[in-house]
Amino acid sequence: MPAADTDAAPETGRLSFSCLPGWEADDLDAALAAFRLKPDGPLSRAAQAATDARTFFETHFRPSTPVPGHFTGYYEPEIDGSLKPTDTFPVPIHALPSGGIDAPRAKIEPRLAGHEIVWLRDEVDRFFLQVQGSGRIRLVDGGTLRVGYAGGNGHPYRSIGALLVERGIFGPDITAQALKDWLRADPARGRAVMAENPSYVMFAPVDLPPGSGPRGTLCPVTAHRSIAVDPDHTPLGAPVWVEVDGIARLCIAQDTGSAIRGPGRADLFFGTGDAAGRAAGRLNHPGRFTALEPR
Repeated sequence: MPAADTDAAPETGRLSFSCLPGWEADDLDAALAAFRLKPDGPLSRAAQAATDARTFFETHFRPSTPVPGHFTGYYEPEIDGSLKPTDTFPVPIHALPSGGIDAPRAKIEPRLAGHEIVWLRDEVDRFFLQVQGSGRIRLVDGGTLRVGYAGGNGHPYRSIGALLVERGIFGPDITAQALKDWLRADPARGRAVMAENPSYVMFAPVDLPPGSGPRGTLCPVTAHRSIAVDPDHTPLGAPVWVEVDGIARLCIAQDTGSAIRGPGRADLFFGTGDAAGRAAGRLNHPGRFTALEPR
C-alpha cells in the first residue's frame, strides 16, 4: 500500500498530506494514542502494532476534500456536590428512568422523583453539566463521583447563549462564565431562560481509570485529540485534520452531541477542570475540516 499522496487531485479537491498546514510538526503519537482507544475495527490491529504514528496514518489514510468547518469546545466540569440533599446542595441530577421520559425541561423534574443521583449547589451548575454531558462531582464527604451521559428527554437542544445574543443582552463574544453570572444574578430570570432550552440530560455513574477522559460515544475521549461530530456526515472513528484559531492538529471523531449538526461541525474536547473550561469556552469560530479517509 503506498504512503502519502504526493500530489493533490484537482478533480476531487483531495489534498496530499503536505498540503495540510502543520502536518509535519504535529505530534501524531498523541493522535495515534487516541485512535487506539476506539473499539476493534478494520485498522485496530495495525494501530496497535504501529511503531511510527506518521507512517501509520500516511499508509492507511489520505486526506479527503476539505470543507468549511465550525468548531466549538467542550470539557469535563469539576463541580461540588453531595450524595444527599442539603441546604447547600438542593438541586439533583437524575438517572434515566426505565423506558425513558419525554417531558420538556420546565415540567420534567416532578416526574423524575426517585431517580436522583447526586445533589448540586444550583440549577446553573446542573444546566452546564448537562450541556457538557459528563463531569466529576467532588463530594463534600470526600471522594469524587464521575457521571456520564445516559440519555435525554427527546426534546431539541436550544442554545440559551445564542438566544441572549439574539435579544441583545450579550454580544457575540459571550463567555460561559459571563452567562453563568447573568443566570445567577436573578435566579427566577435565570430559571425562565434555562427553561427555553427544552432538552434535559440524565446521567449515570461511570467507573473509569483515574487518568481516563470521560466516555464519548465511541470510547473515552482524549484532551485536545478527540472531537464530537455529526455521525451523519463524519464516521465515528475517523481521523480529522482540524485547522482553527491557530490550532492545526489531527483529532479523532469519538463523540457526538445534540448541538453538533452538519458537515464540518466539530466540538473539540479540552480536558477536565476550570482551565479546560475557559479554553473550551473561547472556541467558537469557523475553520477548515479535513477528514482522512481509509485508502
